Amino acid sequence: MPRPVKLRKVEYEYNNKYFAPCSKGNCRQSDEVQLNIEELEAMRLKDIQKYTQEECAGKMNVSRQTFQNILDRARQKVTAALIEERAIAVGGGNYTKNICSLVCRSCGNEMLAPFEQQDKKCRHCGSENVACQKEECNTQAGCELSIR
Repeated sequence: MPRPVKLRKVEYEYNNKYFAPCSKGNCRQSDEVQLNIEELEAMRLKDIQKYTQEECAGKMNVSRQTFQNILDRARQKVTAALIEERAIAVGGGNYTKNICSLVCRSCGNEMLAPFEQQDKKCRHCGSENVACQKEECNTQAGCELSIR
């Protein structure tokens, strides 16, 4: 059984979700390529912001190898869309905009977890007595996030 996919942190809000080929003003409907939000974020961090692979991985809260895999998939999809004159639809994926800095009130262990993660347990002792330790939490629940 494969491990569950870890949510990737995305900082940028993407407004344009669809790109279609228009050859000299002649736009036409075409097949589309689905580009996930985290794939677009990987290209933004590496190709536009010019961060190193290690910096990009840290910003997305994934390993360097996972970041490289995401980037490779993104570039392959964009290249295929350009060569095959296909539209690019941006959306979906496994991402979050809110990473909580949690502390276990039982053993003091500190960890990072996506706000959307349902099962917030201490990875050290298994306790469910975990709380957000940010002064100004970036989540809808506010800085008093307490998971029981």
